[in-house]
Formats: sequence, structure tokens, C-alpha cells
Amino acid sequence: MHLVDLWLTRSLSMCLLLQSFVLMILCFHSASMCPKGCLCSRSGGLNVSCSNANLKEIPRDLPPETVLLYLDSNQITSIPNEIFKDLHQLRVLNLSKNGIEFIDEHAFKGVAETLQTLDLSENRIQSVHKNAFNNLKARARIANNPWHCDCTLQQVLRSMASNHETANNIICKTSVLDEHAGRPFLNAANDADLCNLPKKTTDYAMLVTMFAWFTMVISYVVYYVRQNQEDARRHLEYLKSLPSRQKKPDEADDISTVV
Repeated sequence: MHLVDLWLTRSLSMCLLLQSFVLMILCFHSASMCPKGCLCSRSGGLNVSCSNANLKEIPRDLPPETVLLYLDSNQITSIPNEIFKDLHQLRVLNLSKNGIEFIDEHAFKGVAETLQTLDLSENRIQSVHKNAFNNLKARARIANNPWHCDCTLQQVLRSMASNHETANNIICKTSVLDEHAGRPFLNAANDADLCNLPKKTTDYAMLVTMFAWFTMVISYVVYYVRQNQEDARRHLEYLKSLPSRQKKPDEADDISTVV
């Protein structure tokens, strides 16, 4: 019995030692894959924190099992195509407080379906490709950017989940309609369909052009008629000014003889 207890005790110790060894290997493996300047930890998945790391671009060596990714408060200026394509478990992506100006068309390819939260607030985004957020299921925060409100932004918001809430938080820094500058995008979109403005502007331009040509034609016709009338009047006055034809003496004698 004593031998059995001793064996169980040693077995339990070995199991605990082995478990600790496995955990140490996992932690070392995660740490070895952690991007430079970032901190990695495990809590319901791999959390990668690269906040305030003076990053100028998104790291390309992010661990594939990343669930939460914090890239806020850096100097990132763009989001390239397919930069997150291998992060199939990514649920939270924070890119706020950077200097992001450009978001490529396929920037979120590979994570659009799994991403739950996307924070792009407090950047320098003015416009994005109309397909940049296609199939994106995440609740997006894109406020506090110098947005240019136009048809493209209207199409982008229509393709996003919770677009009403998102649109309500966007303030138009500039707009295709000057009167919408400084106003919430939702108010601007309610006032006018921004995707119909170019067509209407073109129609108005065509109408103005046609009216101008019509006016020119009418003016020419009126001028031509008046000019002809003036020429006819002058010709008539010229004819009237000519001396009448005088009868010759021989013709007058002939008439008297006949009488």
C-alpha cells in the first residue's frame, strides 16, 4: 500500500511537472511569435497589444491565432490589401488614433466574416473605396475622421452592418454639396441622394446648353428677318426716289393727230 501511495505521489508530481513544461513551451512559443514592440498574452485566445509602439505600418508577422489585436496610438498611415488574411480567428481590431489616410479595396479580406469590432476612429480618412467594407459584419467605429461626404461614402455605409448608427456618428468635413459641410452625414443623406447629384448636374448642364443654343438660333432668325426688312425698305425708298419717265415730243404729236 505504501508503494502504491508513493507511486501515485510521484505520478502526480510528474503530471504537474509535465503540465508546467507544456504551458512553458506554449508561452515561449507565443512569445517567440509576438511581433517586435508588441505584448502577447492568452486570455480567451491570443491577445496582441501593439499600442503606443511607434509603428509606422501594420506588422506582417502577426500570429495566425490572434483573436484581439490592438494597433492604436501609432503612426500607421495605410491599410494594405489582404494584410489580415491569415488571421481567421480575429474578432477585435483597434486601429484608432493613427494617421490612416488610405484603406485599400481588399484590406479586410479574410477577416470580414469573423471580425466583431473594428475601430478606425480618430484618423485622417477622407474617403475609401466603395468595396473596402464589403461583407464586413463588425460594428465599425469610423467617427472623428475628416470625411468627404459623397456618393462613394453613401454606398460604403449602405454595405456595412449597423450602418444607421455608423452614419449618425460621421460628420462631413467636406461634401459635394457645400451646405452639408459640418453636418452629420445622416442628415445630409436624408436631404439629398448623393448618388444622383452628378446625373442631375449633368441634366441641368444639358438643359442650359440647349437653351443657350435655342436662344442663339432665335436671335439669329430675328436678326436675319429684321435685316431683310431693312434692306427691302431701303430698296423701296430708292425706287421711289428715281425720277418719273418723261414723254417724248413725237409721241405727243402722234396722239394729237389721231384725235
